[in-house]
Amino acid sequence: MSTVLVTGGSRGIGRAICLAFAKAGHDVAFCYAKDEEGAAETARLLSKTGAGVQAFRCDVADENAVREMFSGIFNLEVLVNNAGISRFGLIQDTALSDWDRLFAVNAGGAFLCTREAVPKFLRRGGGCIVNISSVWGLAGGACEAAYSASKAALIGFTKAAAKELAPANIRVNCVAAGMISTKMNDRLSETERAAFTEQLCIPREGSAEEVAKAVLFLAKSGYVTGEVLRVDGGAAL
Repeated sequence: MSTVLVTGGSRGIGRAICLAFAKAGHDVAFCYAKDEEGAAETARLLSKTGAGVQAFRCDVADENAVREMFSGIFNLEVLVNNAGISRFGLIQDTALSDWDRLFAVNAGGAFLCTREAVPKFLRRGGGCIVNISSVWGLAGGACEAAYSASKAALIGFTKAAAKELAPANIRVNCVAAGMISTKMNDRLSETERAAFTEQLCIPREGSAEEVAKAVLFLAKSGYVTGEVLRVDGGAAL
């Protein structure tokens, strides 16, 4: 049975992706940075599906930690670079350290994990990578300049990697998620969330499960690479 690795799998979109692949018949490895309780719950839910489960505590911005994690993963078929952090604030109030940390996790983490995954895919004869970006990586978000820029970088990385890795039968795609009902948006009030969603073509928040379905589609679609699939209710239109 092939293994899928999902970064940032302790909750929200990451957990939903883990469960989607487990139900599709894959063994699942996932990592988390701090949330021990959430990771234990993800592992419990995965075990109920009958899938093989591996959980790693790993900061994807830490090169050595990423390398150590990958040394314990075998038969890797799919990598989902989902781990991400956000920051809300004006440009003039954003510290360089905050900017650097967002890039280190949101873009750098995907690079480090991809770099470790490629040799495994080459030995296997192919593989698939799905990166989780954001609609703000396409359109930009006011008061989220660092987050938007890091997610835009992830989209650029997706396209470049798709071209570079295609001869090795490795596909690379991206999901640009919109307003998804997760803890990352807890800083917004109900009024603020309603004001955003009422402008959408599909006037509601999306679910983590809907993002997971898009990831599974890209992983199973053998003639799709370099694609940025928006799951955003029409936010980018």
